[in-house]
Amino acid sequence: MKTLVLAALFVTCAAGASYAQAEAPMSPLAMAVACAPPPTYDVAPAGTLRIIGAQDPVPRALFSNRDLLVIGGGTTAGLQPGQQFFVRRANSMGGGRTPRGSRTLGWLRVVAVNETTAIAVVAHACGGIVIDDYLEPFAEPMVSADFEKDETPGQPDFSNLGHILLGNEERATVGNGDFVLVDWGAAQGLTPGSRFAIYRDVGSNALPLTAVGEAIVVSTSHAMALLRITRARDAIYAGDYVALRK
Repeated sequence: MKTLVLAALFVTCAAGASYAQAEAPMSPLAMAVACAPPPTYDVAPAGTLRIIGAQDPVPRALFSNRDLLVIGGGTTAGLQPGQQFFVRRANSMGGGRTPRGSRTLGWLRVVAVNETTAIAVVAHACGGIVIDDYLEPFAEPMVSADFEKDETPGQPDFSNLGHILLGNEERATVGNGDFVLVDWGAAQGLTPGSRFAIYRDVGSNALPLTAVGEAIVVSTSHAMALLRITRARDAIYAGDYVALRK
């Protein structure tokens, strides 16, 4: 009976993968935004759906595109074929410190479900997916051609500065075209399309802040925003200042 069930699941998964491949692909920019870290300090709450295994003839620890993964929840958790989810992992911030936010490993589509588990195919992998990574509902990002433009409208407002937090995969250093999180969000009036100038304190009281780059807001939460670097005169570091252009 188990063999018959697995065979049926493989047939369903193959059909689901074909359906996913037939959909209109996202643009390279939309794919990059979807793979960027979500602009939130939150991590997975208790009871969040997680990956518990894979439909694979040999044990594996790392999964990628078109792999078939087992989700620890089924119809009783509200899952249905066709649903899509981001695959995410809490940032460790190194040294076992308290997690802060998460990274995006990719997204998947549910192709078969029973009461307690589901099978999903990885539609796109941004990084290596592992067992215990958690799921969040998928939404294709809204992108604008402005996200790729290097523009400097208005003047930087130095009266209230924000800070660079980190880039994707907990990177403390980013460059031109990369995505980065800052400690400003909708609470400070940010909306997609807002622009920042990026500055650094070179460590001398006799010198003003040094301009090192420009960035545009891609998405926001209440207290955080995701920016795309549109210009970098030097490597941009966690802790650099951001000044909103007005």
